[in-house]
Amino acid sequence: MPSRNLLFINGPNLNLLGTREPHIYGSTTLPDVEAAAKQQAASLSISLATFQSNHEGAIVDRIQAARDEGVDAIVINPGAFTHTSVAIRDALLGVGIPYVELHVSNVHAREEWRRHSYFTDKAVAMVCGMGGSRVHGGY
Repeated sequence: MPSRNLLFINGPNLNLLGTREPHIYGSTTLPDVEAAAKQQAASLSISLATFQSNHEGAIVDRIQAARDEGVDAIVINPGAFTHTSVAIRDALLGVGIPYVELHVSNVHAREEWRRHSYFTDKAVAMVCGMGGSRVHGGY
């Protein structure tokens, strides 16, 4: 049975989409991405909640709250926390909610240090390099 209650989390600096290094991240803003994702989810009768924070602890708190809310799956772009956050990884594993790791840019074609992720090995899937507007649904 497909998930019906999804949580879409965006980490640090993703609030700057549309203005931050548009040659890498594109010109689509986070509100545009979230609106398109919500529209796509609604067309599939899926509830989609969104959350963005530049603070690691706030993301951990949001992930932990997701279990009590009955979230079926999480889509997360951990941003720079991809390469540093054992705390967010542990929160995802601790709640037992399946998750998809998402990145706007192709992290594998960038700096060597961006190629390491604390999330990929436990993710249901990992999507990267599709930009902010090239994938149907906005992300």
